[in-house]
Amino acid sequence: MKRILCPALFLLALVLAGCAGPPRAPAGRITPAVFRDEPMASPAAREVGMYALMLLQTGYQFGGKNPSAGLDCSGLVTHVYREAAAMPLKGNAAALAREGRPVGPGQLRTGDLVFFNTLGHSYSHVGIYLGNGDFIHAPSARGRVRVENLATRYWSDRFEAARTLLD
Repeated sequence: MKRILCPALFLLALVLAGCAGPPRAPAGRITPAVFRDEPMASPAAREVGMYALMLLQTGYQFGGKNPSAGLDCSGLVTHVYREAAAMPLKGNAAALAREGRPVGPGQLRTGDLVFFNTLGHSYSHVGIYLGNGDFIHAPSARGRVRVENLATRYWSDRFEAARTLLD
């Protein structure tokens, strides 16, 4: 009986291993392939992206809404949209996440807002999508406004949603 049981268990293990397939990325993981065929952004959305880039290296200030004093993530977004698109937005990242309409990672366009869970609760961080997987944001008290890529492991693992505010 022992001799029959061992080969049977071995065959069962082989069958199960064959069904397992290759490991998959966690649900929601963003890869560079997502950005291959991005839709064209409107002129207003491109203006938002260009204006945001003018704020590169601006210092971080918690609650900051003014580039001369420093910006936090929602302050960057509200300032850029007010100045570049004449859109008066208000609130923190979670409040901004309730604005606009949802956009999937494959439909992101320049000017869309990207949201992350960086503090253990939903929509705790926001940035402005620039194209080709890049976004601009005000990261933290240790940083300055900078550009990063959504497909990097840190941001991909924390990505929650995107919203578009412009047509």
